[in-house]
Amino acid sequence: MSQLTLHSTAKLSSGYEIPLLGYGLWLNRNGVETVADAIKVGYRHIDVAQSYGNEKEVGEGVRASGYPRSEIFVTSKIMNQNHGYESTSAGVQQSLNRLGFDYIDLFLIHDPLSGKERRLATYRALLKLRDDGKVKSIGVSNYGIHHFKEIQAAGLELPTVNQIEIHPFCQQKPIVEWCRKNNVVVEAYCPLIRGKMDHPVIVRIAEKHQRDPGQILIRWSLQAGFIPLPKTANPARIRSNADVYNFELDADDMKTLNDLDQGAAGAISWNPVDAD
Repeated sequence: MSQLTLHSTAKLSSGYEIPLLGYGLWLNRNGVETVADAIKVGYRHIDVAQSYGNEKEVGEGVRASGYPRSEIFVTSKIMNQNHGYESTSAGVQQSLNRLGFDYIDLFLIHDPLSGKERRLATYRALLKLRDDGKVKSIGVSNYGIHHFKEIQAAGLELPTVNQIEIHPFCQQKPIVEWCRKNNVVVEAYCPLIRGKMDHPVIVRIAEKHQRDPGQILIRWSLQAGFIPLPKTANPARIRSNADVYNFELDADDMKTLNDLDQGAAGAISWNPVDAD
């Protein structure tokens, strides 16, 4: 049986520990209650973004949970409308104000769509904010290999994290391989394929383990070395998505799921990793 637990972590290149299971808040309009509920169930990693429009509720939910702020790892992301050095600095402070926090554990560039000049200016601003203690670690989301090489060419240190769409149908193998070779942790958004879990292979493996398909997908992500960020506002689903530590997918299960990969064609989200 794997030694993974609900509170397992990975070490970022910044030196900080990041919990391996996150709770995603995209499209969640009941953030106070669901964040508090997720923390009480055992989640210690909350993933939000400026564009989600619910940072304030996330901060209130963390406080409502009764757990110390220091025990909860919170991520937010700078949306591309706020890219640029000064606007990023101001935008992160606005996120801090909305959350009601003195610091944010991880801040990401949400996407690479603003172009090279603004991407790099945004990244430099995040480095300064980290050095000033406003954020503890910095990373990116939806970045392809060429975006990382752009950072290297500018003589800047690499991000700690790349958050991309990852599930059995969209495994982004070249990006994942590059990130792992360069000590960039890969987070998986859309790990539940936005509820499209009725594929016969997934259903068959779920029946084999007497689990629901969502639990199979989250377990696959964890065993594959990703940090999945399942989202749901349903209290029962919040609990079941975290109940993935008393079973293990065997080598045949993993191979069968790995063989579902369709490359970029398997993406169900925006997946702008090829942006110029």
